[in-house]
Order: sequence, then C-alpha cells, then structure tokens
Amino acid sequence: MTEPEMTADDVQGLLALMDSLGVRAWLDGGWAVDACLGSQTRPHADLDVVVQEHDVPAVTVALRERGYRPVPRDDTRAWNFVFGDDEGHQIDFHVIALDEDGHGVYGPPENGESYPAPALAGVGRIGGRDVACISPEWLVRFHTGYAVDAEDWADVSALCERFGIPIPDDYQRFR
Repeated sequence: MTEPEMTADDVQGLLALMDSLGVRAWLDGGWAVDACLGSQTRPHADLDVVVQEHDVPAVTVALRERGYRPVPRDDTRAWNFVFGDDEGHQIDFHVIALDEDGHGVYGPPENGESYPAPALAGVGRIGGRDVACISPEWLVRFHTGYAVDAEDWADVSALCERFGIPIPDDYQRFR
C-alpha cells in the first residue's frame, strides 16, 4: 500500500480554508521548498504550516468539521502538533506568537526559539497561487543541526542553486 500524499490541490484546499477563516498561514517544510522553487519536486507525506497562536482554535474547529483529528505523537506540544484525516493526510502545525518586531515566537519564550521576521517574508507559488512561506535562506538554515538525509540534500541543494545560497557544512558529505 502506498503512503497517502499531500497534493498541490490539498495544499490549495487548506489555504482556501485558512483564507475563509481570515487566518494568516505560512508554508514550511517540503511544500515551502517547492513553493520557493515554483514547482513540486517530490511527493509530500504531510504539509507543514505555521499559524499564529490566536488562530489555532478556529483552525482546529474547522478541520474537525472536515474529518481531521489530532494525531498522537511523542513530540506533540501546544506549539507543534499534527492533525490527520481518515485518508492519511496530515497537517503538521507550527504555532507562533508574533512579537512587536514581527518575529514568530515558537513555543514558550524561555525556550528562545523563533521564526525571525525575515524567515516569515517568503513568497512562493503552488499550482499558480502565490503563497506565504518560509524564505529560502531560512529554509536552508532550518535544514541544519540534525542528521540530514538525501531528501534534505535534494531540498537544500535545489534552494542553494536557485537562490545563490552557500551550501551548509552539514551537507558537505553529499557534494
């Protein structure tokens, strides 16, 4: 059996839902990479999306009405959780609170994690639609500091080549 895939139509459907709710959302992860590159480069098992904390109740209610439910995971937190449907589609939420400088504080402030304002300034395209997404430079930065794999390399190398970004040290073994 093949794994469910989040298609460009699925992404556009979720973004249309966000628009109808008045929710600002930014694509993150693999779909953000593809948005920055302007085309889908590989299948995606899920959709990573950044939303503001105050929008979480409206988004989760709307998704529950469409058959989505929380997907239990060991790393589930109020600021990072997954919703999925019976078909296996999964949406991985990254929840932020925008501060006065436009930085997206991710999790408790004492953790010191954030989406810097320039990271939230990306614009890409999915299926002919302009979408807000994590900027290419920050997508590359966010793809470091862990055990990277060939899929990460494909994403990072494409972004680096397209946008003239230096390849991070984490990827030297792939060169």
